[in-house]
Amino acid sequence: MDILHVQEIRSYEAPTRMANAPAFIKGVIDLRGVIVPIIDMRIKFNLDQVTYSDFTVVIVLNIGAQVIGMVVDSVSDVITLTPEQLRTVPQFSSSAISNHILALCSVADRMLILVDIEKLMSSPEMGLVAEASY
Repeated sequence: MDILHVQEIRSYEAPTRMANAPAFIKGVIDLRGVIVPIIDMRIKFNLDQVTYSDFTVVIVLNIGAQVIGMVVDSVSDVITLTPEQLRTVPQFSSSAISNHILALCSVADRMLILVDIEKLMSSPEMGLVAEASY
């Protein structure tokens, strides 16, 4: 994701659950007077459940006028990608998968997926951001 959307990275703390919220919304936290929804994309994308550990963190994002926290397994580093490193995304039958992926990239022995986090969080199926400018 584009680092310009990242406000801060903080350790994971159990959020306050919200009644009738989708399963991927873990709850909310009070971040210096701002109520921030905390989402877990592993749940949203039906990936394996992973136990939260000491490495689990929340990336606090600014998307439009909304602040959103996204649970991730860990943050290891920030890297700069060049256009030459980016590869096109293969077409999937499910547009929900490929609509939010900008590119794929191989760095060392890892495959990285570059996500348009603003487009993803602003999508109707997420229901988190009413309107954002692209």
